[in-house]
Order: sequence, then structure tokens, then C-alpha cells
Amino acid sequence: MAGVFTSRARENDEERADGVAYGEAPRQRLDVYAPESRTGADRPVVVYFYGGGWQSGHRSDARGVAQALAAHGILTITPDYRIYPDAVFPGFLDDPAAAVRWARDHAREFGGDPKRIFVMGHSSGAHIAAMLATDPRYLAAQGMAKSSLAGMIGLAGPYAAIPTSDPHMDVIFPAALRQQALPIQFLSGNEPPMLLAAGTADTDVDPRNSDRFAAALRAHHDVVELKRYAGFGHDTIVKSLAATQGTPSPVLADVTAFIAAH
Repeated sequence: MAGVFTSRARENDEERADGVAYGEAPRQRLDVYAPESRTGADRPVVVYFYGGGWQSGHRSDARGVAQALAAHGILTITPDYRIYPDAVFPGFLDDPAAAVRWARDHAREFGGDPKRIFVMGHSSGAHIAAMLATDPRYLAAQGMAKSSLAGMIGLAGPYAAIPTSDPHMDVIFPAALRQQALPIQFLSGNEPPMLLAAGTADTDVDPRNSDRFAAALRAHHDVVELKRYAGFGHDTIVKSLAATQGTPSPVLADVTAFIAAH
């Protein structure tokens, strides 16, 4: 049942709950990283979706990012979600939407503010976060709206074109539905604020996706920040966020500043 913990522990400056069920399927599990100190106002909440081409990945992959955000006072939730071959578009968006609903319903249990929920992701996870922030159908199925989100943070995401180099893409994104899978197609002028981050050396997801998406958001008078990191590749941009990095991360600085501003 949702809300049941498989384990709960304290580590460094965080409290962590592992393997929380937000549904009945085996991959409908999430981890919670809560700043240990809960004094003062409720914490902002980030629901972070890892990448993996919509066909691989595990919530443990997001641990470094989650720990870095928690160390900056941000309640961070990292869900698993069904992926190919168990789910294809649009079905793979149902679990992320349900995880956001769980975050809203349970944020206060961990010192979070249910009115300050950000969705965030890397690569295919950024695509998922952007879809939740643009196409209203997925959150609506959970009794929410995109206006329920305080913001969206995308790292190296495909927002304007789905990568075609992987032969599974034609199955994951059926041709008849391909246009409905692009966040750029759903802008209405009432999107939550967005931070789009891309590395100039990304050869996996063309960084022009972020450029085109930012331009379209501005044309709809939405609030958007576009950050390009010289020399950063597809994986560098997310690895630089991890708490294990020994050098200051410009990506982490920009992400935390964006969250603080909204």
C-alpha cells in the first residue's frame, strides 16, 4: 500500500525513506531524501526522474543528485516508473504523474510544502518532467493540474524532437502518436516556470532541443531560464550535480537558485 516504507535511515544531513510504494506494480516505488533539519518554513519539493532512454534506469541512479539537493534543504523524491517493454508512450507517463500526486499528498510528512512541487529530470526523465508540465492530461488523471507545479527543471531533455538513433524508438513512440509526445506541442501560455539546462558538447540529445523549447515558451510569454554549459556532455551535466563531486557545480548552483526564486 502507498506510504509503506521498506526502510528508513539517517545519513549525513538527511533522512531517507527507501522503497515507498505509490502503487501496486513492482516499479511503482520511490525513495525520499529529506533534509534532517526541518526548522522554519516548509521545504520545496523536487520529484526527480532519472534518464535511461525510456527503457532502463533505477531510482538508485538518482542518489547523488537527490543527496545534493537534500543537502541544500530541498525535499527530494526519486521514483521508479514502468519503462519499455512494460510501457510505451503514453502509458509510461502514468506512473510519474502518480508519483507527483504521492509527493503532494505526503510532502508534509517529511517537512515539504505541497504547494512548492517541482518536477525535474535528466534526458528521458527531463522529457517526462516537461510532458507533465505541458500536457495537462497526465496530472489531470491524478486530480491535479500543471498549475499545481511550482516549476520544471530539465537537464539535457528532448523537448522538440525524439531521438531516432535507437531502433526501439519506433515502438516506444508509435508513429501515429509521435507529435503528441513532444512537450513543445502543448504550450498554452500557462506553463509553470522552467529551467532548461544543456551542455554544448551533448552528442546524445541535441542541445538545440532546449533552445527551441525555450524560444517557444517565450513566445507564449511563459517564464523560462535557458542555461548552456560549455564543454558539458550528456552525462556530464547530471554527474556535475552529484553530491560526491569535489568541485562546485554551476548546474547545482543554477538549479538551487531557480528553486529558491519560485
